[in-house]
Amino acid sequence: MPWRRLLSWKPGFVSKTDVWKDSAEIEAAIEQMAAGLAALIEARAVRDPLMIGIHTGGVWVAERLHERLGLSDPLGQLDITFYRDDFTRIGLHPQVHPSYLPVGVDERHLILVDDVLATGRTIRAALNVLFDYGRPASVMLAALAEREGRELPISADVVGLAEPIGREVQVKLSGPEPLRLLLGASMRGETP
Repeated sequence: MPWRRLLSWKPGFVSKTDVWKDSAEIEAAIEQMAAGLAALIEARAVRDPLMIGIHTGGVWVAERLHERLGLSDPLGQLDITFYRDDFTRIGLHPQVHPSYLPVGVDERHLILVDDVLATGRTIRAALNVLFDYGRPASVMLAALAEREGRELPISADVVGLAEPIGREVQVKLSGPEPLRLLLGASMRGETP
């Protein structure tokens, strides 16, 4: 499938980005993720896991997974803005969203969902937030896509799109309707 060009004004991207995966490809990947999560939940004999999406793209993916898995508890949403280790570099006016956890996390099995697993720093921040709420029994990680460049020893239990993408390429989920994965080169030469 040829890539399509889009304009992007998101800091960290060059002015043009490529559509890497379109809505149909993403929905197929999410379907595959749901099957992988269902198998993992069964293999680990987990009952009533609580799903939590990381703002913003992780929430969009988690909404679709939550529906496909038919989980009983409402979907949780986590904002990690103030837990990021690069908080001082992202500016004085970051976009902050409220976190919403519908039930306590103590002794619960959690499914943490993110859109793109890159350096691992977002997941580290999310785990710090979750442990401020309590001590979960376990945390499973699901990511729609991953790219090279891990800086922390973090890996996903379930990945929808695991194709080799170098550190110099930034991957961004746009949405919520339709969901598309975009590729762009970092303007600052840094990894996100």
